[in-house]
Amino acid sequence: MIRQIHGKVLHVGLTSAVIDVAGFGIEVRMSAPHTLSTGTEANLATHLAVKQDGLELYGFSDVADRDFFELILSVSGIGPKTALSVLRKAPRESLEGAIGARDLAYLTKIVGLGKKSAEKMLVELADKIGPHSHSREDGEVFDTLVALGYTEREARHALRAIPDSAVGKEARLKAALSAGG
Repeated sequence: MIRQIHGKVLHVGLTSAVIDVAGFGIEVRMSAPHTLSTGTEANLATHLAVKQDGLELYGFSDVADRDFFELILSVSGIGPKTALSVLRKAPRESLEGAIGARDLAYLTKIVGLGKKSAEKMLVELADKIGPHSHSREDGEVFDTLVALGYTEREARHALRAIPDSAVGKEARLKAALSAGG
C-alpha cells in the first residue's frame, strides 16, 4: 500500500496532479489539485485504490483528510470517485460536523449527494464520528446565495472559499459573497 508520496509537481490538472517520484510521473487524483504549483515539492498522504481495471492513487494534503476519505469509503455503495467528489464540495470539518449532527439537509443541498446516499452515510458514519458542533449557518448561507441568483454549484464553491476565521451567519455570508462575486 502506498500511504505517502513526496516529489516535484510536474503537472496540475482539474482533478489530478502528476508528481515526479524517483523518475516516475505518478498521477494522483485529488480533491484540490489547485493547491499545488508546477515545479514545487509536494508531500501527499495517499490512498491506493485497487480496481478491476487498474490502480488509482488518491492524494491529500494532510493525513486527516485521507483518513476521512477512507471513512467515507467504508460506507457501502460509495466508491473512491464519489468520496473524492464529496471532499471537493465541502471541507472535511464541515462534513464531519454535518454527519455528527445527522444533518441530512447539509449533505443533500450543500454536498449534492442523493438522498439515499446521504442517509446511508449518516447511518453508517454518525456513530464513528461522534457528535460535533455543527451550526446550520452554512445551510442558511447556501439558501441565501441561491435566493440571490447563484446556481447550486456557484453557492457550493463560494461556501468552500469562506475562511475559518469568518464566524456567524452574517460574516460567513459576506465572505461567501466576496469569494463568489
